[in-house]
Amino acid sequence: MNITRENIDALNAVVKVDIAKEDYSDKVEKILSDYRKTANIPGFRKGHVPMGMVKKQYGKAVLVDEVNKLLQDALNKYLTEEKLDVLGNPLPKPQDDLDWDADKLSFEFELGLSPEFEVNLEPKKAFTHYNIVAGDKMINDQVENIQKQYGKLISQTEVSKDSEITGVYKNEEREIENTVTLTLDKFKGKTTEKKFVGSKVGDVIELKTKGLYADEHELMHALKLSHDDVHGLDIPVTFEITEINTRELADLDQELFDKLFGKGKVTSVTELKDKIKEDAEKQFTQQSDQKLLNDVTEHLVANTKFDLPTTFLQKWMQTAGENELTEEQAKEEYEKSEKSLRYQLIEGKLITDNDIRVTMDDIKDHAKNMIKAQMAQFGQMNPSDKELEDIAARVLSNQEEARRMSEQIISQRLLALYKEKAKIKTKEITYDDFVKEVYGDK
Repeated sequence: MNITRENIDALNAVVKVDIAKEDYSDKVEKILSDYRKTANIPGFRKGHVPMGMVKKQYGKAVLVDEVNKLLQDALNKYLTEEKLDVLGNPLPKPQDDLDWDADKLSFEFELGLSPEFEVNLEPKKAFTHYNIVAGDKMINDQVENIQKQYGKLISQTEVSKDSEITGVYKNEEREIENTVTLTLDKFKGKTTEKKFVGSKVGDVIELKTKGLYADEHELMHALKLSHDDVHGLDIPVTFEITEINTRELADLDQELFDKLFGKGKVTSVTELKDKIKEDAEKQFTQQSDQKLLNDVTEHLVANTKFDLPTTFLQKWMQTAGENELTEEQAKEEYEKSEKSLRYQLIEGKLITDNDIRVTMDDIKDHAKNMIKAQMAQFGQMNPSDKELEDIAARVLSNQEEARRMSEQIISQRLLALYKEKAKIKTKEITYDDFVKEVYGDK
């Protein structure tokens, strides 16, 4: 067997594999001999079928199969030994006139080669890493929400601005009939609020779904419809009031603190607010880190310049999936996936250059930490090592889950790399201002 390579350019090459008859003939003969022992052919006893007949019936298929196995093994070994970083898989060049009885068989494969490039983590304009803080308004609102959640319901005779109103939404034509409890602050604008204030149990209020809620998800819940059903929905509905309550706020006392955090963990309103601030800012850190990760990713894809073997990749995409694509379909698919492919190459380069590795122990530790955090949410604060080991083993028996956790660890380590090497400025900001600045005032 002989393998040679012709480099067409920096991104494309053709590999030629020459296979001689002696490379596969012994293997083919052995397989055919085994077939002869077990073949059931009418008119012959098992094991006594003439070899010529076996070769005539099975020889070509066995030959093709063995040559393909040789080709695959030879190509994989060649790519590894030559340290060729290829994109996609080698594409065999069509051969319509191949003589399988020849003493030498030659095959050619097109290769798409990975480009060489450098990654610059220091743009002219520094990346912003937000230090998101919980402002006084957010903390005070959260304290009030806790007081409402643990407060007492007191019946009212008529609706006021702060009432909790239970009732039934109806629309006979759309067969809507759903009981909900709502507060007036969920409605969009003051017009609807005015319809409710002063109403009593038994009153029926006529409403329009269009513009009823600021958030369509609230309308989904209110009418018990799917997202597609409520999108742009403009129908009349009625709301019959069945119950009116106000909520007496719970006292901020030790009994409430113990109920929220465990006995003696929080002993004052100041400590409660500190705890709310601490917990909120832990969540904000995750959002801030994700924003930085996204920003660096976008920058790297937009500013790391390199060419790709586009023609090869489009051709490869035609046969790479479950269903074969036309040339036009493959071109469209390539255009959709090019940005993702570019980032995969950039990420791979960063991982290699910075020796970022993930071991099975890393994945197991990551799984155990996630499980421990989830158990803590349900009050299981001190699980044993054996419990964590057993649950982690079950989780990681799912290869897809293990792969997902490996990707999470890689993301964490890339984030640490960016924080260490990229040009970054820190900006302190409240959560509300962060949302406005990053996502717009929605």
